Amino acid sequence: MTAVPVAQQHMTADEFLAQPLGEGPRWQELVEGEVVVNEPTARHNLAQGNLFAALHTWTRIRAGRGQVFIPLDVRLDDLNVFAPDTSWYSASNPVESDAQPPYPRPDLAIEVRSPSTWRYDVGAKKGAYERHGLPELWLVDTPAQGVLVFRRSEPGAHEFDLALELARGDALASPLLPDFSLALTELFETG
Repeated sequence: MTAVPVAQQHMTADEFLAQPLGEGPRWQELVEGEVVVNEPTARHNLAQGNLFAALHTWTRIRAGRGQVFIPLDVRLDDLNVFAPDTSWYSASNPVESDAQPPYPRPDLAIEVRSPSTWRYDVGAKKGAYERHGLPELWLVDTPAQGVLVFRRSEPGAHEFDLALELARGDALASPLLPDFSLALTELFETG
């Protein structure tokens, strides 16, 4: 399945967010003013669930470790409203449980590869996240069973100036998440 713009529809973030819930495709984002539809696969959902479970467990072990969410509409600017597959918000950047969309930019955004959206994830979406100060981005490549990690070497860094390519024998970790580690074998576990 491929991601397709909805009838080549272009709109602003305000127009996108004003759409009534329940109308149109279930999974859509606004990328550079273009509505992009994605229907996740089982492989995608398994990786997303494994990431969420590991991060959620890590946040519950000790107070002050922030919050983890599955897709929430995050408005970056007038042309970009993303719904990261998994996102983490630090304790200093909390999301109120009664807050309505759009939500603030997370501290860590995680995009899991779908055949239909990978070009957006590694292209326009990565660029928008970088422009808007996202501290860290994980791009999970399910077919290759690897993860591309982009981060800033320090909070004031102008761009993602550190990049890692993790393979099956490696583990995901981050300076943002003290003591968190997830082996890629567990991330890509399907049973």
